[in-house]
Amino acid sequence: MKIAIIGAGAAGIIAAITAKRLNKNLHIDLFDANKGIGKKILASGNGRCNISNNQITSKNYLGENPDFTSFALKEFDFKAFEKFCKSIGLLLDIKPSGKVYPLSNEAKSVTNLLELALKELDVNIHLESMITDIEKVEDKFNIKTQDNEYKAYDKVLISNGLGAAPQLNANESGLDFASKFGHSFNPTYPSLVGLKTDNTYNGKLQGVKKECNVSLYVNGNLEQEIFGDVLFTSYGVSGFAILDISQLAVLNLSQYQDVKIAINFFPKINRNDLGDQIQTLFKTIPSQKAVDIITGMVSNKIAPVLLDICKINIDTKAADINAKQIKALAYQLNQWKLKITDTQGFGHAEASGGGVRTAEVDNKTYESKLVKNLYFAGEVLDIVGNRGGFNLQFAWASGYLVGKSLIKN
Repeated sequence: MKIAIIGAGAAGIIAAITAKRLNKNLHIDLFDANKGIGKKILASGNGRCNISNNQITSKNYLGENPDFTSFALKEFDFKAFEKFCKSIGLLLDIKPSGKVYPLSNEAKSVTNLLELALKELDVNIHLESMITDIEKVEDKFNIKTQDNEYKAYDKVLISNGLGAAPQLNANESGLDFASKFGHSFNPTYPSLVGLKTDNTYNGKLQGVKKECNVSLYVNGNLEQEIFGDVLFTSYGVSGFAILDISQLAVLNLSQYQDVKIAINFFPKINRNDLGDQIQTLFKTIPSQKAVDIITGMVSNKIAPVLLDICKINIDTKAADINAKQIKALAYQLNQWKLKITDTQGFGHAEASGGGVRTAEVDNKTYESKLVKNLYFAGEVLDIVGNRGGFNLQFAWASGYLVGKSLIKN
C-alpha cells in the first residue's frame, strides 16, 4: 500500500512512524516545504520545545466543536505520548504547571530523534517539496510538487497546518486541497498573538510590563478573565496574559463583534482601597506634582498618560487633586479599557484558529466523511489549543489515530 503524507510536522511525523511500526511493508512518502522536518516543533517554547502538557481536556481547545478532540486525547493520552517518546529515545521534563519539555531542554533533540525514527523505518522524506495539487483518479491519488508528479497513492494525509508563522513556509494550501475535495472550512484567524488597540498613546507606553488581571468583553459582556504578564507595545498589547486571552478575543473579532479588554493593574487591591492609597500618597507630599507621586505606584510612562485620560493637568500639585479625581484615577488603574481592532497577524501568531470543519471528519480515524482514504490531522482542522503544549498534543494525538487508520484496507 502506498501512502502520501503532506506536511512533516508533529501530526505527519507521528502518523508515518505509527503506520510503519504497525506494517513495515507500507510505502510512505512524507513531503514538506522546508529544508528540515518539524519546523514548528523547533520554534515552540522559544526553542526549548514545549512538546506537550500532562493536564489536557477538550476544554483546552477552541473551534466549532472542541469535543471533537476528546476521543483522540483519550486514545493517545499523556501516558501514551510519554511511551512514544521513550520508544524514540526521548526523555521528558514535566514542569509543575503541566507543561512538558524534552529533558535536554532543546527542541533540536526532538526533531533529531524523530528523524532517526523515520529513517530507521524507511519512510521516504521529501524536503523542499511544496505540494501544488492533489487529484483523485478513480480510487488513486496523484500529487504534484513544483518539480515532480507522484502517482498512484492509496491514501493521503493532509497535515500541513495553516497560515501561522509564514516565515516557516506555513500556508493555507491544505484548505485549498480540502475545498477541492468538497470540504468546507471555517475562516482562519491568528491565535496566541499580540493585539492591536485603538488609542492615541500606544507608543508612549511601549515597554511597560506588569502582572495584571485582564478581562475580555464581547459586545459589553464579560467573557473571560486571565491573570498574567501584560506588555505594552508600539501597536497595542502583548505578554502571556494577552496571548492567552487573544484566542477568544480574535475568534470574536473575526466574527465582527465588538471586542474590548480591561486591564486591572492592582488586582489584589479593591478600587476603594486603591483610592485611599492614592489619597494617602498625595497627603504625604502635597507640594509635589501628582504625576511624580503616582510613579511611586506605577511606571513613569503610565503616570502622565493616566492623568491625561482622567483629564487632570500634568502640572497639577497633589494638594489640588480633589476626591472625584482620585476616584477617577483609581477607577482607571482598576479598569484600563482598550478597544481591540486587530492582531499582529499570522507572522507573529503561535497558532491558527479556524480550518477544515470537524463535522466532515471522523473523530476516531480522522478520515474524511466525504472522500474515502483522505485524512486530516493537526492544525489544518478547525481546532486550536491554549498556550502551553496543547496544540502539539492535539497534533500528536490526531496523527497517531491517522497512523493506526492508514494500515487498514
